[in-house]
Amino acid sequence: MPVQTSVRPPPPSSPPQQPGSDFARLSKKITAAGLMGRRPGYYTARIAAVAALYAGGWVAFVLVGDSWWTLAVAGFLALVFGQVALVTHDAAHRQVFRLRKASERSGRVLGNLGIGMGYGWWQDKHTRHHANPNHAELDPDVLPDVLVWSQDQARVAKGLPRLLGRSQAFLFFPLLTLEGFSLHVAGVRALADRTLKNRTLEGTLLLGHFAVYLTALFLVLPPGMAIAFLFVHQCLFGVYLGSIFAPNHKGMPILTGDDRPDFLRRQVLTSRNVRGGWFTDLMLGGLNYQIEHHLFPSMPSPHLRRARVIVRDYCRDLGISYLETSLITSYKQALTSLHRAGAPIREARASAALSKA
Repeated sequence: MPVQTSVRPPPPSSPPQQPGSDFARLSKKITAAGLMGRRPGYYTARIAAVAALYAGGWVAFVLVGDSWWTLAVAGFLALVFGQVALVTHDAAHRQVFRLRKASERSGRVLGNLGIGMGYGWWQDKHTRHHANPNHAELDPDVLPDVLVWSQDQARVAKGLPRLLGRSQAFLFFPLLTLEGFSLHVAGVRALADRTLKNRTLEGTLLLGHFAVYLTALFLVLPPGMAIAFLFVHQCLFGVYLGSIFAPNHKGMPILTGDDRPDFLRRQVLTSRNVRGGWFTDLMLGGLNYQIEHHLFPSMPSPHLRRARVIVRDYCRDLGISYLETSLITSYKQALTSLHRAGAPIREARASAALSKA
C-alpha cells in the first residue's frame, strides 16, 4: 500500500455542519486567499524564457552542426520540449488566458507547431481524465492499451497488455522512450476524426512542425547523425514527459463502475503530491501539486504551493487521506503498483507451465 503522510482523524466532537458541499467550502477559502487570480506577469516571463531556450537550442543545433556533440543539444531540446508541453498544459486549463479562444490559439501554436503534439486530441483526452481520474472505465489514462493498471484488467487482458503485463514494472521507464513518438502518432491519427474542431488548422500546424523539424535535421546533419539526433531527442522527450506525469496518479486507488465519490474526495484520494523546492516546481511545472491542480485546474501554477497548505489542513480536518511523498518514493509506489497489477498474468503463466510439466 502507498505510504501516506500523517493525517490526524477529525476530533470526536465535529463542528456544526455548514451549508454547501465540502468542496464548496474549500473553494471559498481558496478564493478568499486570492489564489484564483491571474498571473500575467509570471506567464509573460515564463513563456519568454521558454521561447528563448527553444530558439537558443535550435541556434546551438546549427552552430554545433556536423558533430556528435549535437546529441547533447538533442538532450537539451528534449527538456525544452517538455517545458513547452507544460506551458501548453497551463494554457489549455485557462491558467494563462481567461478567454477560451486565446487559450486554444496559444495551445495550438505551442502544442501543434512547437512540439508536434495534437492540441485538440490531447485536450479532449486530458479533460476526460480530470473529470474521472483513475476510473478504470472513464479515465483514458488508465485504459489497458499497453499496460494494465489493476488486477481486474490483468485477468481479462489480451494482446500487448497481456504480453507486457507480467514484467511491466521493469518495462515502464524503457517504454517511456516511445511516449514522444506516441504523442505525434496520436495527434496525426486524430485528424481523421471529423468531430475534432479546427481539423484543417490542427493538421496544417502539425505537418508544418514535422516538415520544418525533419528538414532542419537532414539539412544540417548527415543522414546517420540526423537519425541519431531524432531518436535521442524524441526518446528523452518521452522519458521526461512520462517522469512528470507518472508520480501524479499511478499507484493510487483505481475506481470502477459506480464507485464515484464526491468531487473533493474523487480528486484528492486518486492523486499524489510530490514534495520538493523550487527546482521540483520548475522541472515538474507545478504538477507536483497534483491534488491542488485537480481540485482547481484553472489556478495559475505559481499559486499551487500556497494552496497546498490550505487544502492539506482542510483534508486533515475532514479526515480525508492526503498523500504526499518524495519524488523517488512516488516512482517506487507507482512501480510497486504496476508489479502488483500484473500478478494475475504471472500466476496464469506459472499455472500453464505447471500443467505442461
